[in-house]
Amino acid sequence: MALRAPTLTRPTLTRRVLRPTGLLLALGVLAVCALLSVTVGAKPIPVADVWAALAAYDGSYDHDVIRSLRVPRTVIGIFVGAALGLAGALMQALTRNPLAEPGLLGINSGAAAAVVIAVFAFGAGGSAFVWPAFIGAAVAAVAVYALGSRGRASATPVRLALAGTAVAVVLQGIVYGVIVLNDFVFDRIRFWQVGSLAGRDLDVFWQVAPFLVAGVVLTLCLGPSLNAVALGDDLAATLGARIPLIRTATALAVVLLCGAATASAGPIWFVGLIIPHAARMITGPDQRWLLPYAAVLGAILLTAADVVGRVVLPHSELEVGIITAFVGAPLFIALVRSRRMAQL
Repeated sequence: MALRAPTLTRPTLTRRVLRPTGLLLALGVLAVCALLSVTVGAKPIPVADVWAALAAYDGSYDHDVIRSLRVPRTVIGIFVGAALGLAGALMQALTRNPLAEPGLLGINSGAAAAVVIAVFAFGAGGSAFVWPAFIGAAVAAVAVYALGSRGRASATPVRLALAGTAVAVVLQGIVYGVIVLNDFVFDRIRFWQVGSLAGRDLDVFWQVAPFLVAGVVLTLCLGPSLNAVALGDDLAATLGARIPLIRTATALAVVLLCGAATASAGPIWFVGLIIPHAARMITGPDQRWLLPYAAVLGAILLTAADVVGRVVLPHSELEVGIITAFVGAPLFIALVRSRRMAQL
């Protein structure tokens, strides 16, 4: 399935008004989700106590829960969701495939394999997952790009997708082989492996923050170039677009965003798949608007899913990766069956 090259015409007055207004409304919804994230849980905490904990910490149990558990969880959820939304939009633009998502480049599998190796060899745990996961994601992406551009052929979207699928299968085989044979490794990574925000602290966020910021800045700068690439390689080249450079920069941005997100919260699926389609329904094909929307909508989805996971069971909670799978799987099936999406 290939994304049809869109025709970027001058937006109508309605769309010029709708885009910024909708983005402001989405930011408002995100603020509400963030507030719910710090107030809702096994023990509901009134909003007044939340403000008191943030403004005048007194060392009480409720204040400690808010500051040490819920605020870091909320911050990481917002930035991980935004990173996955952006990475998904970039992947669909890079491969021109409406069903593409960050895992297509083997990034999630590379991060998981590196974490498993770090736990097996060095007994790593907790925040120590960050660097192995990020390095594994980067190495997997480089391997995919090297395989996809091997020989005289350039790294076309189809070659990258095929190489990414092959690398991901091999790396997942390594992961499953180790965790089946080693109970210690399985116990250490079982929650991280399904995608979780629980137990994360701000140290994790600060470790990946530079990569997130670099990825976001690079992504937003790529908007106009991706619009040109969407017209087709030949036409984009006649307009002065440097196709290999744009593809390399896009792949680098995906590695920075998805690597940092996976290192922070584990491999979370479907966010990068469904969010770009939701954003495209509002903005149309213009990447200059689609990318900011994808970031905000991705943050909304992940924080909302995390809140739902805390309350869906009476005396426990579901990891956020499970909730996004429940939401994303039916939408994925709908996308596969949709003729309209297949013809984008």
